Amino acid sequence: MAAAPPPNPGLFFETVNAHHRTAVLCAALDLDLFTAIGDSPSGAASIAQRCGASPRGARILCDCLTAMGFLEKTGALYSLTPDSAALLDRRSPLYIGSAARFFGAPEFTAPFQNLAAIARNPSSGAALDSLAPDHPVWVEFARSMAPMMRFLARLMARLAQAEVPAARKVLDVACGHGMFGISAAELFPEAEVTGLDWPAVVAVALDNARAAGLAARYHALPGSALEVGLGSGFDLVLITNCLHHWSVSECEGLLRRIHAAMNPGGCVLTLDFIPNEDRVSPPTQAMFAAIMLATTPEGEAYTFADYESMFSRAGFRQTRLANLNPSQRVLVSRR
Repeated sequence: MAAAPPPNPGLFFETVNAHHRTAVLCAALDLDLFTAIGDSPSGAASIAQRCGASPRGARILCDCLTAMGFLEKTGALYSLTPDSAALLDRRSPLYIGSAARFFGAPEFTAPFQNLAAIARNPSSGAALDSLAPDHPVWVEFARSMAPMMRFLARLMARLAQAEVPAARKVLDVACGHGMFGISAAELFPEAEVTGLDWPAVVAVALDNARAAGLAARYHALPGSALEVGLGSGFDLVLITNCLHHWSVSECEGLLRRIHAAMNPGGCVLTLDFIPNEDRVSPPTQAMFAAIMLATTPEGEAYTFADYESMFSRAGFRQTRLANLNPSQRVLVSRR
């Protein structure tokens, strides 16, 4: 019988050093290195001059970014990959580099230094507790994540249009930057949209609505989603990446209030990180649970079965799972 192969430490070293990759990418964004390269293949010295780095620093960053897949290298010249050109060159209308400010915010990253303590005792106080009223991390979220979410918001608005073609009153729960409600307002020209979030956060959404020319039809509802009165008569409710922050009982309480605020036949679209029932796949959705462990008292990456039960107990007659794109899942729930 052949001897077993020796153990491979590759996954261990790749994972334990993953913060190096994050640091390289964030350094490149801080230096505007992708914009410095733009559509002109360049050598390290030229890139260094354009982004205010040393030639050695620019070369090492560019080599690392090439190894990571963000750049291409031909001889001594570096160029952007198609994805980097679209998403990381500041001149692109699809630029999402600002999102790194939120993901790298000290308040957001600090709990991961104490994840073992949190796992031992989730109530130890080591977690971020991002649900504290008016937590400043959500203002950074609203300001930084809008460009990254714009494309998803348009996809979700198209799904809403197919599900509720004549929606006239829309509620955007935990609206953040407001992009989901704004995109709905753009596709439903007669709809009034209400954005619900903490006062300082919903102010960012209002600014974005004004910039989109929608100030007259976008209204703010400041406060906690778990407490504030929602009103009535909504045809469409958008719940975007927020139910995962709360316990099952808190989610069900919110969903009951949403149910009561909707017109019969109305629709709720819920965008979230939804792992398969095995809770280990797909990897991105499954590993989102660790973020909830580090940043919330009782949050979870809930499965479809979890959500289906919550919506059913809250009074919704049907919930199904739809794919917004190959990596994003949406719940479609009918009142």
